[in-house]
Amino acid sequence: MSETSGTSPAGGRRRRSVRRALVAALGTLGLAAAAAVAGVAPADASAPAPPSGWTQVFLDDFNGSAGSGVNTANWQYDTGTSYPGGAANWGTGEVETMTSSTSNVALDGNGNLQITPRRDSSGRWTSGRIETNRTDFQPPAGGKLRVQARIQMPNVTGAAAKGYWPAFWALGAPYRGNYQNWPGVGELDIMENVQGLNTVWSTFHCGTNPGGPCNETTGVGNSTACPGSTCQSAFHTYAMEWDRSASVEEIRFYVDGVNLHTVRANQFDATTWNNATKHGYFLILNVAMGGGFPGAFGGGPYADTEPGHPMTVDYVQVLQSGSGGGTTPPPTGNRDAYGTIQAESFDSQSGVNTETTTDTGGGQNLSYVSNGDWAQYKGVDFGSTPATQFKARVASGAASGVGGLVEVRLDSRSNAPIGSFALSGTGGWQNWQTVPANISGVTGTHDVYLTFTSGQPADFVNVNWFTFTH
Repeated sequence: MSETSGTSPAGGRRRRSVRRALVAALGTLGLAAAAAVAGVAPADASAPAPPSGWTQVFLDDFNGSAGSGVNTANWQYDTGTSYPGGAANWGTGEVETMTSSTSNVALDGNGNLQITPRRDSSGRWTSGRIETNRTDFQPPAGGKLRVQARIQMPNVTGAAAKGYWPAFWALGAPYRGNYQNWPGVGELDIMENVQGLNTVWSTFHCGTNPGGPCNETTGVGNSTACPGSTCQSAFHTYAMEWDRSASVEEIRFYVDGVNLHTVRANQFDATTWNNATKHGYFLILNVAMGGGFPGAFGGGPYADTEPGHPMTVDYVQVLQSGSGGGTTPPPTGNRDAYGTIQAESFDSQSGVNTETTTDTGGGQNLSYVSNGDWAQYKGVDFGSTPATQFKARVASGAASGVGGLVEVRLDSRSNAPIGSFALSGTGGWQNWQTVPANISGVTGTHDVYLTFTSGQPADFVNVNWFTFTH
C-alpha cells in the first residue's frame, strides 16, 4: 500500500502502492516450487526451515500469550492517521486511526498475529499497522532475497467486507524519516486485497507521481485468485523473491508458489530502477479501512460493514541466498584509506539511496541522505602512520536553512565521531565540492561509518566519494 497509491477500476489498483503458471521445476525456483507442493498446514504452523543454499535473516513466528502485543525488538507501531509530517490519512484516503492497542494488534496465543479493525459507538474506525525496525532487507550482490508470510485475510465477504483493505508490503528505506520521496524510493506490494474479494494483488511502485514509468498511482502490478481455497477462508503463503543473480535483475511475486507477477530492471530506465532498488526495504503489515483502492471496487466502509474481522498472520520470514557478482558494487573490505573510496561501495547502510552522478569520473553517488542515515565500509586500512584528515566529495540542493553534519565513526555507529564537517546547499544536487575535515589520528584497520546528522528531516547531502590523508 503505497503512501500515495490508488487504484482505478480498470486497472484494479489504487493510489497508495497499494496496492496458471504453476512453477514446474523445483531446481529452477526451489522455494516457489516447494511452497506450491506443500500440504495444507495448520493455523499455527511454524515457518519452514530454509532450503539448502538459503539463510534465514529474519523470522517472527508470533508465539506468545494471547492478548499480548508484538515483539518490539522486531516491530514498531505506526499510530494515528499519518507519519509525522507525512500525507494525511496515510496518503491513501483511508479513514481509520491506527493504534498500538491490543484490541487492534495482538497475538492470539496460538502462534498468530491478528490485526483487527474495530468501530466504536460513534462510528469511528481503529485498526493496526506495524513495520519492521530493520530497513536493510535487500539481496546480497549476486544473490537473492525472499520475503514471505503465511496469512489468512479477514474472513468476511459481500456487503460486510466493504472498505476492508489488508496488506503485506514493503517500502524503500529512504522513505523512513522523509515521507515525501514516494514513489521514487520504491514500494513492493506482496499482498493486497480489498472488499473480501478472492483476489490477491501484487504491485511494484517507482518513479514519479502521477504517471511516470510505473504509471502512478496505479503502479505496475497483476492479480490472481488464491489457489485452492479462497483468500478469506484459509491461510496462503504470499512471497516476493528479489533476484540479483541473473544478468537482468528481477522481482517476482507469488501466492502459494504460483508466480502471479514479475518486474525486471530492463522494463525501466536505469535511474528509475536504481532509485527504487539500490537500498534496503522495511516490511509492513496492516489493515486499512476505506481509501482509494476499496473506492475503486464499490467504496466503504458503510453502515453494514462488519468490524472485528482480523487479518491473521502465522509468520513473517526473510531468507537470502548467494553472494558476489551482481548489479551492485560488491563489498570489498581491505580498503586503502588513502585511495578513493566510492561512497556507493558500502557494505551495509540504512536510509541512503544511489543514483547516477554527473560528477567527474561518472559512476554513482549516495543520494536521499538525511538525518539518521548511515553507510558502512569494512576493513579500511590506515597503516601505521596516523591519518589526520578526511575529505569527501559532496553536493546539496537543500533549501536555505537546511543542512547537517557528515561524520566519520570507527567500528560502531554508537562510537563518538572522530571528525565531521557541516554542509548546507552547494547550489544543486549535482553541484560537487570537495570538503576537508580534521580527524583524530587513526592507525590500523577499522570499519568506517559515514553517519549523517541534521536538525531537519529533509535530505541535505549527496556523497560521491571520500578518502583520508596524513
